[in-house]
Amino acid sequence: MNRFKAACMSGRFVVTSEIGPPKGTDIEAMTADIELLKGRVSGLNVTDNQSAVMRLGPTAVAHEIIERGGEAIYQLTCRDRNRLALQSDLLSAHVLGVRNVLCLTGDHPSIGDHPQAKPVYDFDSVHLIQCAQRLNEGVDWNGAELQGATDLYVGAVVAPDADPVRPQLFKFAKKVEAGADFFQTQAVYDMDRFAEFMAAARDITAGTDVKVLAGLLVLSGVGMARYMNASVPGITVPDPLVKELAEAAKGEAALVGAEICARHIRFLRDEGICDGVHVMALGRADLVPRILDAAGIL
Repeated sequence: MNRFKAACMSGRFVVTSEIGPPKGTDIEAMTADIELLKGRVSGLNVTDNQSAVMRLGPTAVAHEIIERGGEAIYQLTCRDRNRLALQSDLLSAHVLGVRNVLCLTGDHPSIGDHPQAKPVYDFDSVHLIQCAQRLNEGVDWNGAELQGATDLYVGAVVAPDADPVRPQLFKFAKKVEAGADFFQTQAVYDMDRFAEFMAAARDITAGTDVKVLAGLLVLSGVGMARYMNASVPGITVPDPLVKELAEAAKGEAALVGAEICARHIRFLRDEGICDGVHVMALGRADLVPRILDAAGIL
C-alpha cells in the first residue's frame, strides 16, 4: 500500500518531511533522522544531489527508509542522467519498493561542489513526468513493452514566490497536463501571496485529483532569512518575519523559526489553502516533531 498516495487521496491535510543523504557512507545520523520522523509524516523526501552537491544516491536512501517502515518520496533530477539512465533508475527504485517519485530538472552543476561536471539535461522535468507515466502504462519512452509496469505516484515542483509568477503558473499547467499527480512547492513564507497563487493553481487543477503541498523551510535565524532574500531567487522572507527572528533571544532563533513554521502550518490547514505541507529543517530533524506538535498535527 502506498501510504503517501492514500493520505493525499483521503482528503486530509498531508504532512511530509525530508531526509538529506550524507556526503559519504556513514549513514548513522541519517538513519536516526528516519527513525525520528517516519511515524510523524506521510512521506519522507529523499534529495538527489541537492544544489548540485555530490552525496549518497537517493535509491539507497529510499531503500533504507522503506526497510525501516517509512514511505519514501524519491527525488530524481535530469541534470546527471540521460533518458536511458533515468528510466533504468525508476525501474530499479520501483523494484526496491519505491512508489513515489518527485521529478525535477535539477540545479546546474556550476553552483555545486563539482562545477566542472558536465550537465546532461537530456530530459527536463516535464519529459520526466511523461516518462514516468509511460512506465506506469507498461511501455518505455520509445513505446517498447516492459516486462512489468511501474506503479508510481508522480510529483513535480513549482515556485509560487517567483516574480513574475505567470511563467510558473504556465509551467505548473504544463506539468499537470504531463501527468503530475502532486506538487511540492519551493519554500514559501508570505502566506497571503501563497494564497493568491493557490487560487490560480486551483483553477488549473479543477476537475483533477492533483494535490499541492506547500514547502516550508524552517528558518534557523535572521542571517538565513537575509541570505535567502539576497541570494535565493524565487524565495522571499517578509520583513515582519525577519524582524521576529532578529529579536529572538540569544540561542533561541531556531526555536522562533520553528514557531513561525508551526504558525504557517496552522494557517494553511485551518484556511484550507492547500492540501498539505512539506517541512524542510536542513539538518535539524529534531525540530520537526516540535513543529508538528505546536501545529496540532498528530
